[in-house]
Amino acid sequence: MRLNILKLNQDAGLRTHEGASACTISAEQALRRTVLSCMLWEGEFYEDGVEIASRITELVPRVEAAKVAALAIEARDRMKLRHAPLLLVREMARHATHRALVAETLTRVIQRADEISEFVAIYWAGGKQPLSGQVKKGLASAFCKFDEYALGKYDRAGAVRLRDVLFLSHARPVDAAQADLWKRLAQNELATPDTWEVSLSAVGRGERTNGDKTPDKRETWERLLLERKLGALALLRNLRNMQKSGVDHELMGKAMREMKSERVLPFRFVSAAKHAPRLETELENAMFKCLEGHGKLTGKTILIVDCSGSMHGHISRKSELGRLTAASALAMLLREICDEVAVYATAGDDCKRIHATMLVPSRRGFALRDLLAYEKTSRAIGGGGIFLTQVIDYVKTKEGGKADRIIVITDEQDCDLVNKPSSAHPFARTNYLINVASFKNGIGYGEWTHIDGWSEAIIDYIVELETIAS
Repeated sequence: MRLNILKLNQDAGLRTHEGASACTISAEQALRRTVLSCMLWEGEFYEDGVEIASRITELVPRVEAAKVAALAIEARDRMKLRHAPLLLVREMARHATHRALVAETLTRVIQRADEISEFVAIYWAGGKQPLSGQVKKGLASAFCKFDEYALGKYDRAGAVRLRDVLFLSHARPVDAAQADLWKRLAQNELATPDTWEVSLSAVGRGERTNGDKTPDKRETWERLLLERKLGALALLRNLRNMQKSGVDHELMGKAMREMKSERVLPFRFVSAAKHAPRLETELENAMFKCLEGHGKLTGKTILIVDCSGSMHGHISRKSELGRLTAASALAMLLREICDEVAVYATAGDDCKRIHATMLVPSRRGFALRDLLAYEKTSRAIGGGGIFLTQVIDYVKTKEGGKADRIIVITDEQDCDLVNKPSSAHPFARTNYLINVASFKNGIGYGEWTHIDGWSEAIIDYIVELETIAS
């Protein structure tokens, strides 16, 4: 019996976690929705991390090998995820139908030196076993990407060390210099890299790094900024620490203007602004850099953001941010490229099973984030789930049934037990539903262009799709 068959009907047996009927979809679609906004092994509002990872494991052999490989590369390159792509490749290595693409795919998705050892840790999660030939080939090729600084920075103590993988993969150096580098890695003799972690640790120990003078934290942070030793994510995560240390405001602003943010997810800027509100202008400008060169979405856009309780579930155990933050960040970017936009926040009452939707001012940047924040909207529209059919009918009435595009950002956990989500008939020329969660069942297929993920690549996709169609 064939299982990998596309079905877009509403199946009475499939439900969202809130009980509404959900769509039957193909194995490939199910794998995409599980992977593209997945912080691997991190629980979400309705599902724990083990359940989500197990679903990925079950789906990989049901999807064509080339499509799994392409998804792993997309998840790493465009959606900026690190661990979910590694799990995809690990599962490919289990199956004879997929193994031929493992080496090439693994080399592509490993983009940081620590991902070499992370992959082997994932490979051995169920117990140590020999690495397959394709895995060895991919790991050996990945080693050639990294210089001494990268290897030294990420050669961390753990169950699997980089030197262990070097031996296991039988990597062959391309020249004498690389052979010498790998020899020093094997002998634990790499030069200590000048990273912010190393520098701040030295300050804490009172080590003298500048003649007879022991630098303080402010001096250390400022040196690292001037020498451009902080990557984009490290910069964003440490803004609060820099402010506490008295680092010059202009210097931090200059660093943000010059930062390379290609690997930073949009919600990271929102997180940074929460802890460094004085730098919101600089953070906003840095966030909008990803839109440089983009054309506008012409005409009228209706942007609907799901502000329900499940959207407030934390992205990870260590994060204070929820899926609503990711949705708000996407809304901020979309608002920036729309000619004309109407922004709605929606939730409702789970007991009465009635939606509550409100038009919010289409402000720019972090001002829009503030309007969509859970605590700002909960009293007005409640904390229930999305009611897709009801909200589309409501917005259609409010907007006179006219729009060039509708974009809904949601986790797809519809709460309507009477009006099936398939009864929602979007009325714009083009209609998109962006899913920012990994939950098993969803609603946004059929008449919707369904998009999974939470990076700015989603905006790229919408712009490209409409450019082709025009």
